[in-house]
Amino acid sequence: MPRLVRSEVAEGIAVVTLDRPDQLNAFTGDMREQLAEALEAAGARADVRVLVLTGAGRAFCAGGDVKHMVGLKEREESFDALRALLDAGRRVVSALASLPFPTVAAVNGAAAGAGMNLALACDIRIASTAAKFSQAFVKRGLHPDWGGTYFLPRTIGMAKAAELIFTGDLIDAQEALRLGVVSKVVEPEMLMPTVQELARKIASGPPLAIRLAKRSLYKNVDADLRAALETETSAQNICFETEDATEGVRAFVEKRAPHFRGR
Repeated sequence: MPRLVRSEVAEGIAVVTLDRPDQLNAFTGDMREQLAEALEAAGARADVRVLVLTGAGRAFCAGGDVKHMVGLKEREESFDALRALLDAGRRVVSALASLPFPTVAAVNGAAAGAGMNLALACDIRIASTAAKFSQAFVKRGLHPDWGGTYFLPRTIGMAKAAELIFTGDLIDAQEALRLGVVSKVVEPEMLMPTVQELARKIASGPPLAIRLAKRSLYKNVDADLRAALETETSAQNICFETEDATEGVRAFVEKRAPHFRGR
C-alpha cells in the first residue's frame, strides 16, 4: 500500500498529515495502521514536545471509506470483516490519547464521522473557516465509533452531543467555535501559521510541567475535589525539584524570558 500518512519533526514539533487528498483523507487499506504507527513513533521520541495533526488538501478527514463498507454489504460479509477496521481505529485513538505531550488538530476542512472524532481526541482544535463537522454515522445507519460518545459530551455537554449524534447534522466552523468544539477559527491561509505559532509557544515551555498538567487535566475530569488537589500537589512536588522551575522563577525575578531545557 502507498504511504498515506506523512510525518515530520522539527524544533520539538511533530506534524502528522493524512495524505489522501483526492478522497478527502478518508481511511482506506492500512491507512489507520499507518496513522497509529506515526503517532506511536512520535510518542517514543524524546525530542517531541507537541504534535500537530492535519489533513492534506481541502479536508481534514472524511472518516471511513463508505465504498469499502458498501463492498462488505454486497458480499454479505459478517461484522468480523469490519471489526479489524474498528480495532485499528481504536489503536489510533488510544495512541493519540496516550501521548504524554499536547496535541493540536489543525482542521482545514471537512471532519466527518471518524474524522470528527479523530479531531476530538486531540487536546486542542483550531479550524479554518472552511472546516465543517458532522457525526455522520446515523446517516449511514451506523453507530459512532473512534470515541465519539466519549469525547463529544465531555466537550460540548450531553444534550448538544446527543442532538448532533442523533441527527448527523453538519455544523460549520463558527458553530463549532460557539459550541466549544474548536477554540479558534481563522482564514484558511492562516491555519497552519496559527497552529505552528501555538505549537512553538507550547514547545518553548517546560515540558515536564506541561506533561504533568495534561495528565492532571484528564485524570481530574472524573475526580472529586480532594483527589484533584492531591494530584496537583503531587505534580507540583515533582515540578518544584526541576531545573526548569529554578529557571522559571529566576527568570521572573530577573524580568527576562525563561529558557526551559526539560530538566
